[in-house]
Amino acid sequence: MEPRTLPSRSSARVQKKAAGKRRKKKAGFFRVFSRIVLALLVLMIAGGSWLYFAPSAQNLRYMIADTLITTQHRSWAKFIIGEDELKKRVAEYNSRFEHMGDEKDTHQIVRTGIDKNKPLVEIENISGSGYKGYVMIVNDPTKIRLGVPGKVGSGEKVSSMVKRTGAIAGVNGGGFVDPNGHGNGFKPIGVVVVDGKLYYNGNGSKSTQIVGIDKQGKMIAGNYTLKELSRLGLQEAVTFQPRMIVNGKGLIKNAAEGWGIAPRTAMGQRKDGAIIFVVIDGRQPGYSIGANLYDVQQIMLEHGAVIAANLDGGSSSVLVKDNEVVNKPSSQYGERYLPTAFLVFEHPEDVEMPNIWKGLDVDNINAGKKRSR
Repeated sequence: MEPRTLPSRSSARVQKKAAGKRRKKKAGFFRVFSRIVLALLVLMIAGGSWLYFAPSAQNLRYMIADTLITTQHRSWAKFIIGEDELKKRVAEYNSRFEHMGDEKDTHQIVRTGIDKNKPLVEIENISGSGYKGYVMIVNDPTKIRLGVPGKVGSGEKVSSMVKRTGAIAGVNGGGFVDPNGHGNGFKPIGVVVVDGKLYYNGNGSKSTQIVGIDKQGKMIAGNYTLKELSRLGLQEAVTFQPRMIVNGKGLIKNAAEGWGIAPRTAMGQRKDGAIIFVVIDGRQPGYSIGANLYDVQQIMLEHGAVIAANLDGGSSSVLVKDNEVVNKPSSQYGERYLPTAFLVFEHPEDVEMPNIWKGLDVDNINAGKKRSR
């Protein structure tokens, strides 16, 4: 066996020098990396200290907390503003929203006839700081009916309601009991009125914040008792809040009162009777984070709304047109199962909407019953 050839001294020195350079390069990399990590830690500590303790960061703290409050993880807001402040803030919002529905609405619609050159439904893209969404104009308000699920025990996707009923378009409506974010969409919050009849009453005889339309197509929004609504000739409605615009004026003063950043749905009306629906996407970094209620209010005012109110938002926000979902719902599962939706029909007089809650005990409806998707 021939002896193995040993490297020359010069070759060994080159290899040793190369190994030394690699070690230095590796050590240099770790020094740079450790400095970057240290700098980030310092920035995080400094940023955290500023966020939690600096008076100048108060608005940002509240904005973050308000954004969390609009999600199913409301309790997380206590890590930003504390548990006592969280309870206080939620109570303040509920009180403020309630009072925003108090002022008497005196708006009148003046319908000078439907322009036959205009389509019944018009949709436009909108965008702003951090959000993207859509405005849907329904030029004849009498073409709107409230849709409800087709089966007892479960809500229904808006796209399914649209297809099942033959509607042109649809937007999500009122809220629902949603235990731990896993609700079945079958137990509405408040009341549901369809075709002038009370389909669901989870509010007893108390007044409630209504969003809907009367028999002439005039939008009704604000605090009302069932007796008052009967006298007003309410045709289609759900319970939700707050009312943002009344008698042509916005009730939300600024973004700080806008209840955080989230996907949004809202309904408004122009003085010519046209109904305005605003749907904002959110919780999708790189596409659309969401909007606050002040943003939505301003969009409504820019489109001529003389009255407007908030509808269920978050992962419920959805706009459907011609059997296609137009927006991008924020739920990881896509559309949610919901109890109500505002639907648009060419011939609403031909639509039958059975009352699936008839005969059910409101208190015994299981809001979290499991169902297959």
